[in-house]
Amino acid sequence: MKKIASIIAFASMLSTAEAQVSGGYKPGDKATDFNLKSVDEKIYSMANYKDAKGFIVVFTCNHCPFAVKYEDRINDLARKYKDKGYVLLAINPNDPAVQPADSYELMKVRAKEKDFAFPYLFDEGQKIYPQYGATKTPHVFLLDKNLVVKYIGAIDDNVDDANAVKEHYLENAIAALEKGKNPSPDVTKAIGCTIKKK
Repeated sequence: MKKIASIIAFASMLSTAEAQVSGGYKPGDKATDFNLKSVDEKIYSMANYKDAKGFIVVFTCNHCPFAVKYEDRINDLARKYKDKGYVLLAINPNDPAVQPADSYELMKVRAKEKDFAFPYLFDEGQKIYPQYGATKTPHVFLLDKNLVVKYIGAIDDNVDDANAVKEHYLENAIAALEKGKNPSPDVTKAIGCTIKKK
């Protein structure tokens, strides 16, 4: 009986932890702004972009194979939508004490190597990603100009091959916003590495 009780207690603990991790924003919620340091040593906030039509917030990192496969696509999205008024901000949520490859200094190296066309921000102290409810790298949050969350999830439906994508979830969500509509779907499953925390 003790064994069964301990298994039930452990399962309960796991489901509680999962509930805490899966907390965060849902479509329709207003997101909190942030002040985070980028690889250029400057502090970035969404409040700095007064004329933005919306924000593409991507939680990503240096080391995760999924994040690496999406780097070029994220770069392309940043360039494509900048002229349309959408600001892409990438945030590294990982604790470098747990994953040294995601240190601030190595973020600088990666940004230079890949010629990132967007601010690459460090979530120092891991204060921002739990507010958003990000669980993976990459994990995308599309916000309108009022910081209302409109879409959460994956960039598209094919991690391995950008040329074989059938569903451009993020771009479809932006297109819906452009038409004054709510995206459908407004949530998809983010595929990637778990966020590294102590």
